Amino acid sequence: MSGWLLILALLVLGGVLATLGDRLGSRVGKARLSLFGLRPRNTAVVITVLTGSLISAVSLGLMLLVSERLRRGLFELDRIEERLRTSREQLEESRGELQASQAEVARAQLGQQRVERELTQAEERAATLRNELAPLRAEQARLEGERDRLQAERGRLLGERERLSRDVAGRDAELSRRESELAELRQRIDAGSSELEELEDKLIALRRGDVVLTSGELLSSAKVKLERPQQAREVIDALLQQANLIAFRRVRPGEPPERQILLVPTADINRLEEMLQRPGSWVVSIRSAANVLRGEQQVLVVPDLRPNRRVVSAGEVLARTTIEGDLRNPELLARRLNLLLAESYARAQRQGTMVDGLQVDPTAFSTLIRTISEQPAGQVLPVQSVALSDADTPDPISVELRLGRQQVRSPRRTRP
Repeated sequence: MSGWLLILALLVLGGVLATLGDRLGSRVGKARLSLFGLRPRNTAVVITVLTGSLISAVSLGLMLLVSERLRRGLFELDRIEERLRTSREQLEESRGELQASQAEVARAQLGQQRVERELTQAEERAATLRNELAPLRAEQARLEGERDRLQAERGRLLGERERLSRDVAGRDAELSRRESELAELRQRIDAGSSELEELEDKLIALRRGDVVLTSGELLSSAKVKLERPQQAREVIDALLQQANLIAFRRVRPGEPPERQILLVPTADINRLEEMLQRPGSWVVSIRSAANVLRGEQQVLVVPDLRPNRRVVSAGEVLARTTIEGDLRNPELLARRLNLLLAESYARAQRQGTMVDGLQVDPTAFSTLIRTISEQPAGQVLPVQSVALSDADTPDPISVELRLGRQQVRSPRRTRP
């Protein structure tokens, strides 16, 4: 029903009810009826008032029945105004959050542009180094071929030493100069390769994030032999606290380590506790289960348990090598001795050690190189890598390098 029809109906209905009320009041007045002990005149007035009230009630009821908006406005106006006020407040808050989000997005875009510029510069530098290394490697191959040729020529001339001694001396000098150039070139190539690897690592770090913990990296370890099985949980908790402190300082530097960031499967903890209660000496370690970037919220770790046993004994020879009679260059000698240390460390790993590297005295290492370089040419020298003391699975391994009866002692930690 439209508004005009409603108004028309109200007018007609009001007129009809008013007419009926007037006639009813007139008849009551003429009949001189009395209600509630009132006078007939007052009774007629009461009837007229009731009729007017009925007109208002019928009109209001008809409007409420027909118009849903009128019903909602009459009975729900306060609640609608409250919801409107709340919606406006929420709208203002949303606008503030939207502005903050837009500012954060702008900052993130600026950071992304800066990282992209750094990535582009690093890639350009890597490409430049690759281009520079190509001719250096070609020159190395040429010089190595020249060296081989000169060595063959030297061997032929040595057979005619008495007749061509002066020529041999000249060839030896030329060979020494070539080897010096080759050593210098190798040093330049090694430096370029190291810089290239560093740049490639930076490229990977820019693409993947800053890795502060690698998969399998040791966070804490201890050699344990329990007096009572009930001590297993205390040992595990202490190791986890130590590992959590180390991981927190690595992953979230600058923040106080006030919370636990390690995630350890409960099943692994229960299994570790059960195995640790067995009699014997054990080595317990906590290691990172995956690569972890700086700023991450949690670090997944796995516990490791293995029996503690003797890895090397004092006086045990871990590796041997021989120094050829014509090898007296200090740089080449250092490489040969480093290979001997690497072979020693590989054997220690095969025998079950958990340490990272061997302990060797750098001063004694340099002294040994100088001693060998001062030996007469043509003399083959044996060198041994010997353990200084007994070492169990988690213990550091100290070694000495022996040349004949000479000894080079430790302790410096070096990675082969």
